[in-house]
Parts: sequence; C-alpha cells; structure tokens
Amino acid sequence: MDNSESRELWRSLLDKLKEALTSVLPVSVLVLALSLTPWVSISVHEIVVFLVATLMLILGIALFNMGADLAMTPMGQYIGEGLTKSKRISILLGVSLMMGVLITVAEPDLSVLADQVSAVMNGKVLIYTVGAGVGLLLVLGVYKILFRLELPSILMFLYMMLFCIVTLLLENGKGSLIALSFDSGGVTTGPITVPFLMALGVGIAMTVGGRNANENSFGIIALCSVGPILAVLLLSLMSRGSIDYRVPDYSMDGILEEGLGSIFLGQMADVGLSLLLVLAVFFVLEFIILKLPKNTLMQILIGAAYTFLGLVVFLTAVEMAFMPIGYKIGLCLAESHPVLITLFAFIIGNVVVLAEPAVHVLNNQVEEITGGEVSKKQMMLALSIGVGVSIGLSVLRVHLGFSLLYYLVPGYLISLGLSVFVPKLYTAIAFDSGGVASGPLTSSFILPMVIGACVSMQGESSVLDFAFGVVAMVAMTPLITIQSLGFKSVVSMRRRKSAAMRRIMAAADDQIIYFA
Repeated sequence: MDNSESRELWRSLLDKLKEALTSVLPVSVLVLALSLTPWVSISVHEIVVFLVATLMLILGIALFNMGADLAMTPMGQYIGEGLTKSKRISILLGVSLMMGVLITVAEPDLSVLADQVSAVMNGKVLIYTVGAGVGLLLVLGVYKILFRLELPSILMFLYMMLFCIVTLLLENGKGSLIALSFDSGGVTTGPITVPFLMALGVGIAMTVGGRNANENSFGIIALCSVGPILAVLLLSLMSRGSIDYRVPDYSMDGILEEGLGSIFLGQMADVGLSLLLVLAVFFVLEFIILKLPKNTLMQILIGAAYTFLGLVVFLTAVEMAFMPIGYKIGLCLAESHPVLITLFAFIIGNVVVLAEPAVHVLNNQVEEITGGEVSKKQMMLALSIGVGVSIGLSVLRVHLGFSLLYYLVPGYLISLGLSVFVPKLYTAIAFDSGGVASGPLTSSFILPMVIGACVSMQGESSVLDFAFGVVAMVAMTPLITIQSLGFKSVVSMRRRKSAAMRRIMAAADDQIIYFA
C-alpha cells in the first residue's frame, strides 16, 4: 500500500470517527444527565467505566464502518455477482444456506440474547435453531431475487404461518415463549450479517438485471428476520417441562470481576470465529470461481482486520458498561415513577438507533440504490421515531402487564396492509430496516433496561412475559414508519398529477377559439 492510499485510509477513518462521535454522543449525554438526577443512583466508579466504554464504543463503530466498506460489503457483492454469472444456481443456493447458518451461529448479538435466556432455553440449541432458520430463509431470499418474486406476497404467507404457530403455542399454554421467539428474529440480523447479506442481494440482483433490479435487491434481511421467529416458535412448541426464568447478574461489579482482559478475549473469540467462517467460504469461492485481483483481496483482508477490531472493541464496551448501566436505569426509574421510565424509554429509543453500526450501512446502501429518492436523513428520522415509539410502548406494556400480541397482531396487520398501497421498494426497505434497527445496543442496553423496569414493577417471575418482546417491537415499528414515507410519497405524487392536470385543463379552456 503506497502513501496516497494510506493517507486516504486515515482520512476515511477520521470521517468515520466523526460520524461515530455524532452517533454515540446523544446516548451518552442522556445517561450522564440522568446520573445527576435524584432518580438514578450511579456511582463515580460506574460513571468512569461508562465514559471509558463510550470512547471505546466510538472507536469500535468507526473501525467497524471502515471494515464494512472495505471488506464485508464487497465480499457479499463479489460472491453474489460471481456465483450468479457462473450460472451455477444450485451452488449459489447451497452457499447461501451454508453462509446463512455459519454467520448466524457466530453472530455476537445472538450470543448476547442466548446468555440472557439460558435459564429458560439451552443457549446452544437456541443459536443453532436460529441459524437453521436464517439459512433456509436466505435460500428463499436468493430464490426470490433470481426469479423476481413479489416480496409482499411471500411475507404475507410467512406471517400467516407464523401467527398460526403462535395460536398453537397459546393453546398449549406456552404463550410466555412467544416474545422470546420474536426477539430471536430481531437480534439475528446483526453487525456482521447485515452488510454481507445486503451486498449479496445487491450483487445477485444487479447481475440478474431487469427493470426493477434496485427494488429486487432488497428483502433478504426481511426474510432472514422471519426465519428465526418461525424456527424458535417451532422449537418452543416442541419444548417440555416448566419455564423458570432467572434474571442474570447485571451488576457492573459482577461483570468486571472476570476482568476487562477476559471480556476482551471472549469477544475476540466470538467475533474471530464469525469472521473466519465468512473469510473461509469467500476464499474457497475465490480459488474456485471468483478469481479476483490481488489488490482487491488485500483490501478485503485489511477491511476484515478493521471489522474484527471494531466489533471486539464495540462489544467489549457494551458488555462492561452499557448492559449494567441500562439495567440500573430501568430498575431505578421504574421505582421512582412509571411515567419517568416510559418517557426516558421513548427519548433513548430516538437516539440509540444512531449508535447501531449496521444502521449506517443500511442507510448508505438505501441512498445509493434509490439514487437519493430515499435519503439517509429520511431513513434515520423514520427509524428514530419508530424505535422511540416501540421502546416507549414496550415499557408501557411492562407497567400495565398485557400480552405482546396486542401490539404485534395489529402492528403486522398495518405493516402488511400498507404493503398493498405503497411502492414495493418502500416495502422491501421497510422490512429490511426492521431487522437492522434491532442491533447490539438494543439487545445489550435497551433489553436490560426493560428487564430492570419489569423486575421493579412486575417482579422477576414476570420478566419472560413482559420484558422480552422489546427487540421484536424495535424490529416491527420501522415497518410502519418507513412504509408511511412511501404512502406519503404516493399521495403527494397523485396530488401533483391532479394539480398538473387541472392546470392543463384550465390552459386548454383559455385557448379555445370559437369560429363563426
């Protein structure tokens, strides 16, 4: 790598650091401001650790975004393009199945959730079940792109199946596992999975071509979010025995007892496994089919190093400080007054999505694919509002103690209903956004916060029924907000056409010449 390339990398890294600072700062300021109030008791030691973790979070997001640009996105696109051009459809579908399972099994988000529910369901069984669900639905997503199938029709069929299984669970007295099943779908599409799978879809769609190639490239994340829900619902249906949930130790002392080095090494092992699986498959395909130039391969290796370091730093920061601080905030605010925790949940939801690494990847890709028709600013606004509303409603549900289905059934009916009226591009983007919005901070900051609120308001025994489901809510509300953008654009376009037609007719009336 020459000096000009090195300087370009440094400039790019500085830009990413500025973006990450802008993203993380609102969350950190809110938490620090709350620590100065009488409602939440956060010690000086915890504040210091939180500030260190915030700096690590900023560095981690910046490095990850660099890695996504240099490695994860190009790898997915090269695999999609190369296998599609080779006309070996069976190999493409087989690789998609394998990649879906392997990436998901090592996805850090899923490990975080599995650790928090290990008292209810075997963590390894949950992870492999979710991996199978993602792999199978990824195959369906690739098949959809290849043969240009309608995404709304596929989604309607899948969600009909999903709610049929939900009905069976309710009839068998296992309704408390429904929220966990929906949360599994939300955490699956994490920081490693999203850039790779989105780029895979783009690579296949652009190679297949067609009039609606841009629109056809979206939808893989949407389908890969449904697969785990179906898989875990079926697993829950077959489960036996009593359900006894115990809240894990969220105290900062408990987490830091194992030492920062131990946490860092654990994250290195998890992230390293995930990236090695992706790189191994990529280089096997490179040797057999892709045959990319050496400069491209070197860029991918450098990008993979950035991705690895960024995710390790990011997830270490989340585990050492954001998880315990989130739990304490939920516990203390709920004890002070339910209105306070509901209001804070709405506010923090509006800003926490800014710090999700995969959200920036999605927004950049949406703006690029749509040619600016859907801008990054529009996407971020729609996601922020959606996530804020979803977390506020989740805390309200904890306080009032009612089933998650009172949100999910009408929410998905509205989402699927909107898909009939809005441009298909908006539907595809919306359902992809739902999976992306529920990233690492949702599962390791927001979920512990809601669990803390539930322990305070409803007791530990009610956590599985009322606290879980917040990830599912974060994944659902963007479906409505982003499709509402599409609905608004349709209405605006019709109004403009109507106004233009009236002007034309008025001008035509003025030009009428009467002959004697």
